[in-house]
Amino acid sequence: MRMSLGASLRLHRPEAPKKSLRPGNRDARVLAIAAQKGGVGKTTTSLSLASATARFCEQRVLVIDLDPQCHVNLAMRDQVHVGGGSLSEVMSDKGGLEVEEITTSTEVDGLFVTPPDPQLMTLEDRLSGRIGKELALKKALEITRTHYDLIVIDCPPNIGTLTLNALAAADQVLIPTTATALGAAGVSGLIEAVADVREHYNPDLAMLGVLLTRVDGRNARTNDAVYQLMDDSWGDLLLPVQIGVNDALSQSQLAGQDIYAYDPTSRGAAQYRELAELVATRLREQ
Repeated sequence: MRMSLGASLRLHRPEAPKKSLRPGNRDARVLAIAAQKGGVGKTTTSLSLASATARFCEQRVLVIDLDPQCHVNLAMRDQVHVGGGSLSEVMSDKGGLEVEEITTSTEVDGLFVTPPDPQLMTLEDRLSGRIGKELALKKALEITRTHYDLIVIDCPPNIGTLTLNALAAADQVLIPTTATALGAAGVSGLIEAVADVREHYNPDLAMLGVLLTRVDGRNARTNDAVYQLMDDSWGDLLLPVQIGVNDALSQSQLAGQDIYAYDPTSRGAAQYRELAELVATRLREQ
């Protein structure tokens, strides 16, 4: 009896890899923090927002260090416990590995991170030619997200395969930028990328907002002009919270601690706590 090609394909289709990790009882929102250029406070925002959420909103939070430069782990090196495994191994694996299997705890209750992984630099080459390579991270978070309330992804400072993976896996996108014309141009490019990802990989992806960082209060006139330009372009996407220039934020990273361990009374600590409360509210609403 002749078998149709379609039936033959159904019979020989390989089974989906089985997940060894047991589901938890949570349902995390996944927030990608992305920027087209460095120097806009992307990692500072990822860490400070995550730490404030864990500390003050009493949530279980995971920071995924998707940047091959490993800045998350460098900035918090004195508080991160030793872990094993690598994110690049998880994302290139076809056997159903989950991100949760490599996460490590920190000195901050409720805050977890993925280990530093410089090999992410070569992951794009390893994934080349694979069908659905932009969905590798999303698949590796299927069960992981049931163990957290919030997952923050610190993206590389470009729009490559890693950032596309983050956007495909995320529910929301937060774009930090400085109050400059070049910063505004970078945001516009990233918003276009978000639209493309929404069309091809993740129709539910939404913009949480654009965050102004490193705002220098001494340049009030320039700041007002740039803010007006951004407000005209993005309207409600521009968040009401702004992060000012604050030495304590950079000094805390030199010390290998989050801002709340290093200087909890600093202006930067207060502003990121305000941001965490705003983000928590918007995530609940959406």
